[in-house]
Amino acid sequence: MKSCTVRLPFALFVALLVPAMAAPQAPIAQVPQLPAAPAATTPATGQKPAAAQTTPQRPAQPQAAPGAANVPAGAVIPPGYVIGADDVLTVVFWRDKEMSGDVAVRPDGKISLPLLNDVEAAGLTPEQLRERLTQAAGRLIEDPNVSVIVKTINSRKVFVTGQVGKPGPYPLSAPTTVLQLLATAGGVLEYAKAKDIRIMRTESGKQVSYKFNYKDVIEGKNLKQNIELKPGDTVIVP
Repeated sequence: MKSCTVRLPFALFVALLVPAMAAPQAPIAQVPQLPAAPAATTPATGQKPAAAQTTPQRPAQPQAAPGAANVPAGAVIPPGYVIGADDVLTVVFWRDKEMSGDVAVRPDGKISLPLLNDVEAAGLTPEQLRERLTQAAGRLIEDPNVSVIVKTINSRKVFVTGQVGKPGPYPLSAPTTVLQLLATAGGVLEYAKAKDIRIMRTESGKQVSYKFNYKDVIEGKNLKQNIELKPGDTVIVP
């Protein structure tokens, strides 16, 4: 059998080839960008975990001096105060607790402390007594550190007697006038001679007397006679 070959005319071949070459090429497919992965969530609540936070450090607190917390609060010290009989003092030896404690000033003006025995206290200020105790303790212990706190003031007293509601002694722990003392003592009684009240005081070893007219003072007259009392004064209401 003879093979047959089909020959196309050249013009027809060109007509078929040109459209194929002019056909547009398909665009290159763009790779889609994947969305950002969501932040991790806790399985229990589905909420985003909070960012780690650093807890700020607090500044160090200043440390108190050894034994400072054990110092008791003292009484309010009036101006010009000196220690007297019946006052109660707290004596603190910082490194010697056996020598520390509360002591009462005896009628003879002395206090008694372990190892130091009797020490004169009456007539001294708390600072003067502290210096005296430091000197005395220095013969027994090395470098003593002493504090003297006035716990109760019983030596500063004034007295009121006669026609008042509550006669007797009263502590003079703060500045007090005659009128204030009379009010504290329950007031002047109905039948008292309120115009003839007297204040007896010892000055330079001598007894002096001051007049006090209660009625004038409560009416705002002659107020200079409403003097401030001193320890040991006695107010007499006839």
